[in-house]
Amino acid sequence: MVRVVVIGGGAAGASAAARARRLDPSAEVTLIERGSMITHAPCGMPYAIGGLVKSQDDLMTYSPEEFEKERNIKVLIRSEVVDVDVEKRNVTVKRGGSIEKIAWDKLVIATGAKPLVPKIPGVELKGVLTMRHPDEVPSLKGHLEKAKTVAVVGGGYIGVEMSEVMLEMGKKVLLFEMFDQVLPAALDPDVAALVAEEMKARGVELHLGEKVVEFRGDDHVNKVVTEKGEYSVDEVLLAVGVRPDVDLAVRTGAKLGETGAVYVNEYMETTVPDVYAAGDVAEKVHRLTGRRVWIPLAPTANKEGQVAGGNAVRSRVLKFPGVVGTAVTKFFNLYIARTGLSEREAAQLGFKTQSALIKARTKAHYMPGGGVVHVKLVAEESTGRILGGQIVGGSQVVASYADILAVALQSGYTVSDLFFSDIGYMPDTAPVWHPLIVAARVLSRGKL
Repeated sequence: MVRVVVIGGGAAGASAAARARRLDPSAEVTLIERGSMITHAPCGMPYAIGGLVKSQDDLMTYSPEEFEKERNIKVLIRSEVVDVDVEKRNVTVKRGGSIEKIAWDKLVIATGAKPLVPKIPGVELKGVLTMRHPDEVPSLKGHLEKAKTVAVVGGGYIGVEMSEVMLEMGKKVLLFEMFDQVLPAALDPDVAALVAEEMKARGVELHLGEKVVEFRGDDHVNKVVTEKGEYSVDEVLLAVGVRPDVDLAVRTGAKLGETGAVYVNEYMETTVPDVYAAGDVAEKVHRLTGRRVWIPLAPTANKEGQVAGGNAVRSRVLKFPGVVGTAVTKFFNLYIARTGLSEREAAQLGFKTQSALIKARTKAHYMPGGGVVHVKLVAEESTGRILGGQIVGGSQVVASYADILAVALQSGYTVSDLFFSDIGYMPDTAPVWHPLIVAARVLSRGKL
């Protein structure tokens, strides 16, 4: 009987435990989670803070009790792994006031990521908040409800989403981003400008290209200081990104990759025998470039967990082929999606590119309820191979456009392949000339 211990009860960890159990009913599987929830969804935290989701408990797919009973997996919550001994094959777990050791034959590390806290003077003040785990929702909500003015530091996905939440809660919102655009890691400047325009129209006070250098206050933060000025605030939400939580992996002797995340192969094996890593703690391979990247997203974590858990009990039965970096977010009714490489990323990697940004409608012009969508395609100039896409528009179909492009990218589509792809049509779902087809035609520079 193989003993599998999984550290971390989020997307990757719970998926790994479930797959190990499914492939080997005789295995002894233990899932260890530091917080009170497993199968939790940190992506839903903004909507729980804003009240769209009634309770942080709704962000769980399974309660620990359900998971333990239905899957026959031992679940330990509020339990912190404080040490890993590879030679003796055990982990040291702190539960309440007690310490215990749990033996393993196979170990899966799924400790996820933690908020990046910049070394800014005053960052330790009360009222400077970070977001990581759904357990934190009541505390965060309590802090933010009392505030009149909230500073959001960072214009990435969380910064954009939390700006919406704060506006919905009736707060004055100041967003600070050191780069000169929102979503700098996701979008090119021309597409990001469309998002910034909507954010300003909704009432966000954008401070782009303005680096925060200090937080001030006697005990509780009351000022944000930048290179350009000082601003009075009641609370600060840090949303400058996350970094892989590799501390336990390092204790095992596992190698870290060039991105700072745990180096794994296609089987999710670390460099330490019988130790796997999956989810936001682990590096990925970009399917377009073959380069190692770190793109922490829940769908990827779920799949990596499946691979790690399956291989822990059946030895290399599954492979994880990599990612193309597909992500979706929204700001009120503006949906924002991207996949593959941005034009800037492609140029940095040495690609000579061509691009097209088009504006189209989401439905036939005579159908009610249609809206405008902007599609940007990026392709390699010499071969026509599609390298990436960015889509912004007032409809949830934006996400499906990105999904189509993601499959096209990992299949090696050229601009011509996309143009001739057999995408479905009816007046209420798309114009007869689908926006992706239009973008491909424009990008072909008259060849199609």
